[in-house]
Amino acid sequence: MDYSDHSPSTLRNPGKDAVRQFVIYAENKVGWLNDFINILKSQDIHVMAISVLDTTDSAVIRLVTNYPKETAQLLKSRSISFTERNIIAVEIKDEDSLHLITQSLLHAEINIHYVYPFLYQPNNRPVLALAMEDEDIGEEALHRHGLRVLSLDEFTR
Repeated sequence: MDYSDHSPSTLRNPGKDAVRQFVIYAENKVGWLNDFINILKSQDIHVMAISVLDTTDSAVIRLVTNYPKETAQLLKSRSISFTERNIIAVEIKDEDSLHLITQSLLHAEINIHYVYPFLYQPNNRPVLALAMEDEDIGEEALHRHGLRVLSLDEFTR
């Protein structure tokens, strides 16, 4: 997708869009992640959530940033292999929230693919990143059980 016709102010205003996750396929090399984080930092892109799976010859980095359009442009400009998808960012109120999350998704017959925590807590509450079979049905099920699903604008810094 070409973002060249969007003004910088549009790119810096994520809005009520869904939270986007990038899955980056990186070389398993000492310092690669540090270099990549420095590149993001130099562009004023903040890492909101991250998960790294290390294999023998590569690393799979799941990453959520506050500006996904700019992140996608940056990855493309550096020829870094990646995919992206929507995920659900759900706020945790208390200890029972995790059980309520899994229970609400079970009732909706939604399979959870993976979960990892956010680094940034917009309302001073923990937030989980959830990837699942169907984000729309999953989000609806979470709302029905009184859970708060966050949109991208709540992660703007």
